[in-house]
Amino acid sequence: MKTRDGRTLDHATLAEMRRLAAERMRAGERPAAVAASFGLQRAWAYRVQAAARGKPLTVLRARKATGRPRTLTSAEERQVFRWVHGKSPWQYGFDFGWWTRTLVQALIADRFAVALSLASIGALLARVGLTVQKPLQRAYQRDPVAIARWQRETYPALVKQARKARADIAFWDASGFRADAVHGTTWSARGKTPVVHRPGQRQSISAASAVSSHGAFWFRTYKGGLNGALFVTLLKQLLRGRKRPLHLMLDRLPARQTKLAADYVATTKGRLTLHFLPGYAPDLNPDELVWSHAKRTGTSRRPLQQGEQLEARVHEQLAAMQKDKPLIRSFFQHPSVSYITDC
Repeated sequence: MKTRDGRTLDHATLAEMRRLAAERMRAGERPAAVAASFGLQRAWAYRVQAAARGKPLTVLRARKATGRPRTLTSAEERQVFRWVHGKSPWQYGFDFGWWTRTLVQALIADRFAVALSLASIGALLARVGLTVQKPLQRAYQRDPVAIARWQRETYPALVKQARKARADIAFWDASGFRADAVHGTTWSARGKTPVVHRPGQRQSISAASAVSSHGAFWFRTYKGGLNGALFVTLLKQLLRGRKRPLHLMLDRLPARQTKLAADYVATTKGRLTLHFLPGYAPDLNPDELVWSHAKRTGTSRRPLQQGEQLEARVHEQLAAMQKDKPLIRSFFQHPSVSYITDC
């Protein structure tokens, strides 16, 4: 029989179990049988028996724990959680953007006139459910109202429009790759920073892609930055061989909003329609997750070897991702793009 760990039980429950066990053993029941009935190890029953020998069973009752009481009340600790969770230190007059134990310590001293050690601050934060995490970055210029409108009104309306026109929906984005970029971590001796050997030449390549929730993935690599003329060229390649109209969702970068691009879209006579996402909201675009995956699993995991070219490696990796429809569909399961529905 599988036994459970008594340390996972609350103090009152365990005390009552000890009292009942001692009572049954005094009545003649074997310690092994008593322990098994509670799902605990036999040694536990023998310890209970020894603790109660020659004493009244009241000694096994739960008692209020002794020790130094906490400085802050439960209500005050919950208030600390509300101060920190989802808030910035700037809102409380600190000249720093991230929470540290020192800032929480200063805030508690100011609001509650209580001095706590940094160790106590750390224990308090853990107790209320706060942990150290790497924050996501968001631009100050984000418009939460526009983002909410896109998720709840604009995009659902576009889905209905696409269904009516028997059109596809895809999300477009572009990114750059560098051979000397470092992503991820590795193991090394404490205090000894590991060294990863990479080519001395700083190779770089750019790529554009379009991704759909059905698992379709189109991409092209190119050198240099994206301008209006190159954007039109890539759009023409994207439309080549397509039988259904395409509604393309993309960010508001200048190269994508030129008159040249608008004139080309007009010539497609409805085969291509561009829809621009709210400004400063790249997290609404699942194609961002494509690039994140590609950079985490590409040259960062296997650096270029001598004589190897970055463009060929990136093309090979993206081509492999293109064949993996479950992987492409998985990018649409991220919470930030959960508003996207199939059309």
